[in-house]
Amino acid sequence: MGWEKDLPPGEKLVTYFRPFLQHLASTSLSPKTIRKHVDNLWVLGGEIIRDLNEDPSLRKKNIEQILFDVIDDDGGPLIYGVSSEEQQRSFDSTCRKLQRFLSQFPR
Repeated sequence: MGWEKDLPPGEKLVTYFRPFLQHLASTSLSPKTIRKHVDNLWVLGGEIIRDLNEDPSLRKKNIEQILFDVIDDDGGPLIYGVSSEEQQRSFDSTCRKLQRFLSQFPR
């Protein structure tokens, strides 16, 4: 279900995801929409952890830099084993929202 070495980067990702989710919860978004964003963040975290395991040299980089390297104005990375274009579009939408949210605060 995961490796011990994945816990520290996963915990660091959560420090970026939690304020974003708290922000979403304070908006007028429906619970279903917020749930989609939660699910997409779960996927994003999984993609980043997969990258760390496929390229161990990434573990030397700051998790914040890795996060900002994979999300931008176009969305996020291609989802491994994506089942539909709709799923990828939803994921990209969440990544764009996260990127805009995080860019409001100095790094």
